[in-house]
Amino acid sequence: MQTQLSPEFINTAQGKEADAILRKCVHCGFCNATCPTYQVKGDELDGPRGRIYLIKQMLEGAPSGGSTHTHLDRCLTCRSCETTCPSGVEYGELLEIGREMADSTIRRPLRHQLSRWMLRKVLTQPKLFSVMLKAARWVKPVLSKTLQDKIPAQQQVQPWPTIQHPRQMLILEGCVQPQLAPNINATAAKVLDKLGISLIRAEKAGCCGALPQHLSVPEHAMKMMRQNIDSWWPYIEAGAEAIVMTASGCGVQVKDYGRLLKDDVAYAARAASVAALTKDIAEVLLHENLSNITSVPRKIAYHPPCTLQHGQKLPGLVEGILVKLGHQLTKVEDAHLCCGSAGTYSLLQNKIAGELRTNKLVALNAGEPELIATANIGCICHLQSGSGKPVMHWLELLE
Repeated sequence: MQTQLSPEFINTAQGKEADAILRKCVHCGFCNATCPTYQVKGDELDGPRGRIYLIKQMLEGAPSGGSTHTHLDRCLTCRSCETTCPSGVEYGELLEIGREMADSTIRRPLRHQLSRWMLRKVLTQPKLFSVMLKAARWVKPVLSKTLQDKIPAQQQVQPWPTIQHPRQMLILEGCVQPQLAPNINATAAKVLDKLGISLIRAEKAGCCGALPQHLSVPEHAMKMMRQNIDSWWPYIEAGAEAIVMTASGCGVQVKDYGRLLKDDVAYAARAASVAALTKDIAEVLLHENLSNITSVPRKIAYHPPCTLQHGQKLPGLVEGILVKLGHQLTKVEDAHLCCGSAGTYSLLQNKIAGELRTNKLVALNAGEPELIATANIGCICHLQSGSGKPVMHWLELLE
């Protein structure tokens, strides 16, 4: 793709990065064939190729308005297009640049600014989110069914095993998962304990930074990244083998710390080390002897989160472990398509997210499974809000 970036962008770091990405695009349109929002909307501007053109126009100085926000916001950031693209276009990185530019030059309606600010402030602070969630559960009976479906039942928290093994790994607790489904990480700790690995929670580590990153507030995201690095670093220096992720959405973000903080002189080297040490829990189990791990065989429909199969490039990894442990996996059509969760997307783009969830549940239930399993807290909550069958993290099937 030929480009003519305006002078104000061409000599900036972001401008050069965007220009290099744009020049890789060959207009083939393969990306649209695997784009969830293009399948739903049927609009060229709601597919990757159309959004690339919108970003290109902004960089070249063309006038942009509210419709640019509309089409860029409708992107799920699922990165299915990256998996499909024969030219290796880093669409996710280009979208970040485009969204930041759009937010800096196009004024959003006040109500949109407020909703995005609220989500960023509430969801990234576990204590505040806990209070809000308790309040929501208290008033749940008087809420609409749509809102009721978004509020999960409270779990009885399971105890963590004592830290006793020479082999130790860190785990990111995250921001919303400890409140919505605290037993996912507890299960990870128990499974790894059986393998002779102690899982450590760094007290001051919090949100991975994905939420503000996707809401185009990179300064907020980088502050969280630096805090996590500072919290983990003493344990890394003491020999922690890995930083374990049980939420694939967090995993893809932390694995990207090296790129996101590459220009931060004080943190660049440590960020790259943290990124290299970060492993999805499935990556850890893949290299361990699972003879001590048991699991009651079930008939399961597995949904691979976009952040695992497209973002982290780990397709088939969880499925292989589940089959090895004796589970029967049903065939799921269009497994590459997003369920519609995508972080805050299901809250900000409720209609499209609902259509995608309906389509995904039809595909997941086609094989008449006993339950649905996945690997990301957002997918669990979003799918469960429309499912009559249990939706759980695949780790919770292990004993």
